[in-house]
Amino acid sequence: MDMTLEGRRAVVCGSTRGIGRACAFELAALGAEVVLLARDKAALEATAKDLGGAAAGRHGYAAADFSDPGDVKRAIENIVQDRGGAHILINNTGGPPGGPALDAAADAYLDAFRAHLLCNQALAQALVPGMKEAKYGRIINIISTSVKEPIMGLGVSNTIRGAVAQWAKTLSMELGPFGITVNNVLPGATETDRLAAIFKNRASKSGRTVEQEAEAMRSSIPARRFAKPEETAAAAAFLASPAAGYINGINLPVDGGRTGCL
Repeated sequence: MDMTLEGRRAVVCGSTRGIGRACAFELAALGAEVVLLARDKAALEATAKDLGGAAAGRHGYAAADFSDPGDVKRAIENIVQDRGGAHILINNTGGPPGGPALDAAADAYLDAFRAHLLCNQALAQALVPGMKEAKYGRIINIISTSVKEPIMGLGVSNTIRGAVAQWAKTLSMELGPFGITVNNVLPGATETDRLAAIFKNRASKSGRTVEQEAEAMRSSIPARRFAKPEETAAAAAFLASPAAGYINGINLPVDGGRTGCL
């Protein structure tokens, strides 16, 4: 199986912690040159120094605020100018705050739309020309199992994640003829800061402890555990590899079997 990414460059968003950071390390381990993209410059610099692989010493980073699509557009255009684009794009942005869909203000939907879909669009528009020239491209969106089965209490997230999934499917049909695949990875409950915050928020409302809330979710997962960020990153890395060249336009749950649909 051809999993090598030597000679390939990857841009990984949200790459200083959680799933994004794990994706950066996995791609670097497979030989890719990785450019990190996130807000915190100090965390970006530290993460870039820790990356190894065949491209060690050539990894880089750029700071961008994903609440501002214009700032993301500026950052990716600078990356293209300085490094010549990338073959792999991992779109990964923190989820919107929780709450019922009906209670959300219009600005909450607009903010999430900008941070997710519009930033993804800016990144793709900047990188796809180079992918077409190379006849190799992988756009991988880290989204949520909510695109298959809405998650109660995440009204804005369910809505926007669904929009990103449809955007990705449309792109997969447009870009397939150029050797570019577009796929979505759907993480389930994963050991990240966001999951810890969800348990804390639920506990404050339910009167139960954080551990009780965690156990309630854990018991609903057939695997009876939460995912490690590295497990989701492994799925993304496979989709980024030459071995996955004929996989295009799919939603891949990495959820321990929790999602109640095919």
